[in-house]
Amino acid sequence: MKALGITATFIFTTILGAGAPQAKGPTIKIGAIFSTTGPAANLGGPEARTLEMLVQEANQKGGIGGYQIDLVLKDSGSSPEKAISLAKRLIEEDKVFAIIGPSTSGETLKIKSIAEEGKTILLSCAAAEAIVNPVASFVFKVAPSDSHAARRIFEQMKKMGISKIGLLSSNTGFGKAGKEQVEKLAPGFGIQVVANEVYDKDATDLTAVVTKLKAAGVQAFINWSIEPAQAIVIKNARQVGLSIPIFQSHGFGNIQYAKAAGPAAEGVIFPASRLLVADTLPADDKQRSVLLKYKQSYESHYKEDASTFGGHAHDALLLLGKAVDKAGTLDKEKVRAALENLQGVVGTAGIFNFSARDHGGLGMDAFEMQTVKNGKFVVFSDTAAKK
Repeated sequence: MKALGITATFIFTTILGAGAPQAKGPTIKIGAIFSTTGPAANLGGPEARTLEMLVQEANQKGGIGGYQIDLVLKDSGSSPEKAISLAKRLIEEDKVFAIIGPSTSGETLKIKSIAEEGKTILLSCAAAEAIVNPVASFVFKVAPSDSHAARRIFEQMKKMGISKIGLLSSNTGFGKAGKEQVEKLAPGFGIQVVANEVYDKDATDLTAVVTKLKAAGVQAFINWSIEPAQAIVIKNARQVGLSIPIFQSHGFGNIQYAKAAGPAAEGVIFPASRLLVADTLPADDKQRSVLLKYKQSYESHYKEDASTFGGHAHDALLLLGKAVDKAGTLDKEKVRAALENLQGVVGTAGIFNFSARDHGGLGMDAFEMQTVKNGKFVVFSDTAAKK
């Protein structure tokens, strides 16, 4: 199966087909909001396909916590406004126990209060820290934080002797959140942002924007977005003669973006989950077995490369399952409390340690600095950076 093309509701009971045995017994209804179409489809598509696959696998093994999963999957089309109506429908009409997603920060921030007021667990697959800061009792996220990504980028820049940079960001919730973190944290690393441009998420030509960076004489630049435009940024930068290092955010963690940029993507540096380089991890790495199992399952099932975004859906279902197991009930408050106290859960994004003060659960060590080499993602080498 490839893209789902979901426009309304996808109930899990259709996944196995009419001839497949249907398990009987108690069920847990889980809603999901993903951007399977629109500008963020490279995020939502892998997330939806991952959840579809994992729910099928889980139900064949008895579900989670002894409950068969009834999955109600909806496509937001990458629209924060549509996410609002979908969240209300899932809570008020479908009566879901929990919601996984949305795919983007802008969508999540629009429905955060809806989930909280509806006392419905929300496991967002987006990264903005405003999703969990301030903490809302029923709202969690599984994607690593923007500030951690920015810090990892700045640490790498310091090693490379870079102190004068440009910043590009898309006009989305993710772009805005990342821009704020970069601006706030840069001075602490002795880094000056001398050119700062925001572009439209649907842009098809960003030559004028990257030309401004060239005129500013920056030593490197960061692009912060999740849309296809981030590939256009790379191509246009190389076309105007910018040969400086290009850093992308963790929103670059789908090989489709590198493929879209083609040869221009060679050498792009970005922080991302170890999922993208799982094959190269040492045998004693705590995440290796989890990463390889998911990666091999996904790639075998869908005949496409796994991405960090699909990994977020994996982690959300994993964490919800562990919380239901721990609570031993479908009492929402008890499952919420169990989720809030999960420690040492090994996921694709990192090792989760939640608390009453931290509904993100991941640290800076969730990121590995990576680069594009010969059209593939590989671990970035400091040795290479000094050359």
